[in-house]
Amino acid sequence: VGLLTHLPHMNHYLILFFKGSGVSSYVTNDLVKRLNQDKSSINKYDIVRTILTRLNEKGEATLRERREVLKRIVEFENFSSCWPSDQLKAEGLVAKVRKVINVKDAFTRMDQERETERRKRREEQEAKQKEEEQRRAKLSAIKSDLLALFGDTNSHRRGKALEGVLNRLFDAKGTLVSEAFTIKGTDGEGIVEQVDGVVEMDGEMYLVEMKWWNKPLGTEAVSQHINRLFLHGGARGIFISASGYTPAAINACREVLQQKVLILCELKEIVFLLEREENFREFLKAKIQAAVVHKNPLFEPLNMNY
Repeated sequence: VGLLTHLPHMNHYLILFFKGSGVSSYVTNDLVKRLNQDKSSINKYDIVRTILTRLNEKGEATLRERREVLKRIVEFENFSSCWPSDQLKAEGLVAKVRKVINVKDAFTRMDQERETERRKRREEQEAKQKEEEQRRAKLSAIKSDLLALFGDTNSHRRGKALEGVLNRLFDAKGTLVSEAFTIKGTDGEGIVEQVDGVVEMDGEMYLVEMKWWNKPLGTEAVSQHINRLFLHGGARGIFISASGYTPAAINACREVLQQKVLILCELKEIVFLLEREENFREFLKAKIQAAVVHKNPLFEPLNMNY
C-alpha cells in the first residue's frame, strides 16, 4: 500500500492503474463514485488499501489480477515524476518488492521441480507395476498352456505345441533369439535340419531341442542334437525332455562336455520353475556352470522336493 502511494499517480490515474491490471469495475465503482463527488473524500492510501483488501479477500479468484499488479510495480524504472521526497522511498520499495518476488519465485520453482520429480517417480513406479502385471499375466498364460498339454494324447501335436509354449517362455524371459526354423540344402535336397529354437545367454548362442516322448530319451535321441552342435561352430546346446533321459544318454552328453557345452533339462523343472516363479535366467546359468565346471549335463538347481 505504501509503495503505490509513493508512485506517480493522481487518484483517478491510480484507479486506471488497477483497471489496467485487470481489476473488475465492481471492485472500484464505489471509489470512483466518491472521487467524482468529492476528490478530497478519499486519499491514495485509502484507495490502494481498499482495492488490495478486496482482491485479497477474493483469494484464488483474483490471483491473476494480484500478479498483474505486482508485475506492473516491479516494471517501474523511472521515478522522476514522484515528489522529490518520495523518489528514494518509492525506488527502495520497488526494489524490496522485486526481491520478495524473486525469493517467492525461487521457492515456487523449487516446489514445482520437487513436484515434477515426485510425479516422475510416481509415473515410473506405475509403469514398472504395469510392466510387472503384464509379465505375470504372460507367464500365467504360458503356465496354463503348458499344463494343458499334459492332457493331449496326440504325441506329435503335443510335441509341436511344446515348442511354441517354451519358445514363448524363452521370449518372455528375454533369452529367445529365434523360434523354430528349418535349414534347406543348397543342392535341392530339401530340409536338412530343423532347429526348435535359439536362445542367447551372456553372449553365447544355444540351439534348443525339445522332445515329448513316452519313454526316457536314449543315446540315439540326443546324438542328433550333439551332431548339430558340431555343425554350428561355437554354438552351445540345450535339450529339454518331458520323459527324462537314460543313463547312457546322460553319459554321452557328459563326454561331449569335453568339447561342447550342452545342458539337459526336464520338463518338470520348467513346470516347477513357473509354479514357483523362479528366476529363469539364473536357473539356466546354474545348469551351464555345472556343465562347464563339474561336467554335469543334468544338474538340477531347483529343490523339487514337495
